[in-house]
Amino acid sequence: MPSVLYQSDLPGLDLVHRGKVRDVYALDAQRLLIVASDRLSAFDVILPDPIPGKGEILTTLSNFWFARTAHLMANHLTGDAVESVLPAGIDVASYRQRSVVGKRLRILPVEAIARGYLIGSGWKDYQATGSVCGIRLPAGLQIADALPEPIFTPSTKAAIGDHDANIGFDEVVALVGADLAERVRDATLSIYRFAADYAASRGILIADTKLEFGVDEGGTLYVADEMLTPDSSRFWPADAYQPGRNPPSFDKQFVRDYLETLDWNKSAPGPRLPAVVIAGTVARYREALERLTAPQG
Repeated sequence: MPSVLYQSDLPGLDLVHRGKVRDVYALDAQRLLIVASDRLSAFDVILPDPIPGKGEILTTLSNFWFARTAHLMANHLTGDAVESVLPAGIDVASYRQRSVVGKRLRILPVEAIARGYLIGSGWKDYQATGSVCGIRLPAGLQIADALPEPIFTPSTKAAIGDHDANIGFDEVVALVGADLAERVRDATLSIYRFAADYAASRGILIADTKLEFGVDEGGTLYVADEMLTPDSSRFWPADAYQPGRNPPSFDKQFVRDYLETLDWNKSAPGPRLPAVVIAGTVARYREALERLTAPQG
């Protein structure tokens, strides 16, 4: 049975950040302990019900992708065992599968998003302007259409409760500088292409994904936080994909679709989730994990 953790509690460690999903603790000047809880956010609001085992799934899948993409981009993992840094008396089993030790980095103030298909906020922007983040797209595209080639469509990094906003590449340059902006764009698209090709071999289309990047004191760029999970990506079953329709998914779109049926203004506090939606979300996350990581042959 998966552990359930809505909020971590690690006495003796300095909590430096509690995000939508992850709790981050300082270990020393070089390292952080990052704990993936079972919290779920939708429309940038943290919902009151945990998704059992979600943090373990996110961590397992992120670690899988960090390992497979290490030849493309350095990542934040130190390789230190989680049990070696937990305070005395803590139940190691509750934290081992949902935590990592990462490098302390200066995280860039940009959500690095790659899109291979026209969906979500990208579809809304395209309907309004014919462009996504200032990138002009061909006329006549339908919802869920594959794009001619993957595009980099960054957004702001909103505080909890606020909403991210799509921005153009020039705005990324203004935030982090031209050289770093180009490196982030190139790394995002490189990782996306690699992952999309791999996932397609497992029957999953990665419609889009969001990455986080940080730099160390020497200016080395790292991919950090999480990578190519159902929380940060849209995963579609290839055998159910059809352009012009919003496909079923293995990600939290299932929860978003339920929330859209409610009379809720997408502001905190978030509504409770019925048991069937929680169970359906767990099943989708787990199927994505199993399809992507199970050995073949």
